Amino acid sequence: MARKLGDGRSASDRGALAANTVTGDAVAAVFRDEAGRLTASLVRSLGDFDLAEECVQDALVAALEHWPREGVPANPGAWLMTTARRKGIDRLRRDKRYQEKIAELERGTETSAEMGQHPNGTSQTMPDERLELIFTCCHPALAREAQVALTLRSVAGLTTREIARAFLVPESTVAQRLVRAKRKIVDARIPFRVPAANELAERLDEVLSVLYLMFNEGYLATGQRGAADRDLAREAEWLASLVVDLLPNEPEALGLLALTRLHQARAAARFDSKGQIVLLRDQERWKWDRQMIDDGTRLVGRFLRMGRPGPYQLQALIALAHADAPTWEETRWPDIVQVYDRLLSFNESPVVRLNRAIAVSHVAGPARALAEVDALADDLDRYHLFHATRAQLLRELERPDEARAADRRALELTENPAERALLKGRLQ
Repeated sequence: MARKLGDGRSASDRGALAANTVTGDAVAAVFRDEAGRLTASLVRSLGDFDLAEECVQDALVAALEHWPREGVPANPGAWLMTTARRKGIDRLRRDKRYQEKIAELERGTETSAEMGQHPNGTSQTMPDERLELIFTCCHPALAREAQVALTLRSVAGLTTREIARAFLVPESTVAQRLVRAKRKIVDARIPFRVPAANELAERLDEVLSVLYLMFNEGYLATGQRGAADRDLAREAEWLASLVVDLLPNEPEALGLLALTRLHQARAAARFDSKGQIVLLRDQERWKWDRQMIDDGTRLVGRFLRMGRPGPYQLQALIALAHADAPTWEETRWPDIVQVYDRLLSFNESPVVRLNRAIAVSHVAGPARALAEVDALADDLDRYHLFHATRAQLLRELERPDEARAADRRALELTENPAERALLKGRLQ
């Protein structure tokens, strides 16, 4: 196949093919950034999740058809929004019942073509309705699992497979949750809006859970996006800041925002020039963003003064303990273990226990930590970081054959290119 393409095309044909490939990558990148914003705007206008997603997909197809010939527009987000609205109008014109929705879409189409950009890359003139969409998806009429899955799908643009990986459940389970959630929103006539002040608290846990998973997905960049793509993490941090603006006296909202900023502060040091993961112990700490660490520290001070601890606040304290350490050797591991002990009183999940065991290894040694990790085998056998953690502890205990087997199992369970490269390096 490669020989036929190489010998059968002129230089200009091959150049056009390469341009199309680059443009296809550009379309994919823009679409990742804009999908949630487009979906949120269309759900507001249409009141229909499935139709909104179909219009967004139609806009993507149109971009793949037009951009290779015409070039990527100066404001690709506005182009996609205008096209998605027009696709929606075309669909709705087939049904007389939707004349009012057509008028609303047409009004939106007129304004979306003149959008500017703010430093975050979003529109200055078009309202960003993703926060409203998050609160709609997190309505108490929906089961919690459905709330989180629907928000990650509609707002963050995660695939069903990526959501399943985040929850460690089968894809079919997530697909069923999505179908039921969309049907429930229609049947219960759940409004698309940020709820009134007296309704905010009952949805806060779900909203924070969504943003936490959204941040993790972007920070770790699983699936097809690649390890260097942290746009989703920045969007989650920004949305968390909007929640804090809405609820400035909610310590858990402050905790989540602090957590995201303290992690983001280390982003520049997490990968080397070749895109390979740099583990925390090996990171060049001068690359850490001290301004973001200071911002995170101030947020920690705010929620500590409130005296109402919660899981996001405790995780922020762990992140701050790492950010505060001048060197890896000076990390306050006993303090981190104590915070994990407190965290377990809020969340006894196997993943929290796994992370605690890693901290224990630096206090009580690898043998003690391995015993705690092995106790989680039934719950985490399909979680790649469980096996990668076991491998590291086994190496420290000078059990190389078992360590290699654990690394091979971890390699089978992850698709992240940077994680795979790290594991292959260990095996070699």
